[in-house]
Amino acid sequence: MHLISWNVNGLRAVERKGFLEWLQETKPDVLCLQETKAWPSQLSYELLEGHGYHTHWANAEKKGYSGVATFSRKPPLSAHSGLGIERFDSEGRVVVTDHGEFLLYNVYFPNGQRDQGRVIYKLDFYEALLKELNTQVRAGRKVVITGDWNTAHKEVDLKNPKANQETSGFLPIERDMLDKYIENGYIDTFRYLHPLARDRYTWWSYRANVRERNIGWRIDYFFVSESLLSAVSQAEICDQVVGSDHCPVELRLDLSSS
Repeated sequence: MHLISWNVNGLRAVERKGFLEWLQETKPDVLCLQETKAWPSQLSYELLEGHGYHTHWANAEKKGYSGVATFSRKPPLSAHSGLGIERFDSEGRVVVTDHGEFLLYNVYFPNGQRDQGRVIYKLDFYEALLKELNTQVRAGRKVVITGDWNTAHKEVDLKNPKANQETSGFLPIERDMLDKYIENGYIDTFRYLHPLARDRYTWWSYRANVRERNIGWRIDYFFVSESLLSAVSQAEICDQVVGSDHCPVELRLDLSSS
């Protein structure tokens, strides 16, 4: 099973940059998008239905903000949006789809902001999601968590770690939350399969020549529960794909091995 996750930073904008052509060429089984920045009523038929995928959406109450969408070639057994917590769900940050062998959480984690004004909100979101995931795992479900996590975990995960020690996205309290997920049994699949990989990033500033010089951050991940780890056959960063300030990340699962 081939899964891709991509923060598109505006679905209507990336449509104009060849998104539908890329989708038809790539043909993932499941595609998770973050920061769609649009309600379905604002989208073209081509983005809603014209691609042959079943789609499930979570939209922010505020137009032009946040939003996630999950596209799947086969319809999931069930789908819902949100965590059941209004302060998070009003921002359209989560779609959960049941694919039988696993639950897929497509998540756009909050940004703590340059002034760190939303760091507490971000940490609370991490805690609420972790509680939900642990409940599912204790009930016997395998889970995949993907999306824009808005945090670089280790120094190897961004180009300039020393200069960003006090920048939201690399604060110790934010990085500690990723440690907590790992302590609770969730595995960063890319780092698991590529423990020595360096200079592999998923987000670059739009400032001139930053992407060309590969001054980036790795903040987009596929995590899986330990019970699904045996099925992980490949995890990659698709940094050649352009159209957003993020690039896609992908995961391949051999479900006959899980």
